[in-house]
Amino acid sequence: MQASVETPVGWLTLTEEDGAITAVRWRQGAGAASTPILRQAMAELEAYFAGDLTVFTVPLAPSGSTFQRAVCDAISAIPYGYTRTYGEIAADLGQSAQSVGQACGGNQIPILIPCHRVMGAKGLTGFSGGGGVETKVALLRHEGAASLLI
Repeated sequence: MQASVETPVGWLTLTEEDGAITAVRWRQGAGAASTPILRQAMAELEAYFAGDLTVFTVPLAPSGSTFQRAVCDAISAIPYGYTRTYGEIAADLGQSAQSVGQACGGNQIPILIPCHRVMGAKGLTGFSGGGGVETKVALLRHEGAASLLI
């Protein structure tokens, strides 16, 4: 099942499978939310962008290897308004920063799994979401983490 929602960073299409969100894509294409999980995800995104929500609680089911899911867990643990580096996450997981970067870039559930909160050792890096780095900056500014971009 899918549903689309308009946000300040563009249209997002959410995909639900087996009672959890499995993907967020930058595009409009699906109709209104027709399941409780899709309705919850859309409501949480609307509350996030309204400044009323800092922690997502909708069930998520990231895909990928055990390592990729561990990276998603580490990213999800970064608090609203804060950032961590690929190297910090890599040290926690006993892996290379490059492998963490690749796993982060493969995150299929951006924003809900906040990969925009992960930075390079020297600051701002790319972003696989719609709009690229500009969207990453907009999300960090929204969370009050803009001072970390300097």
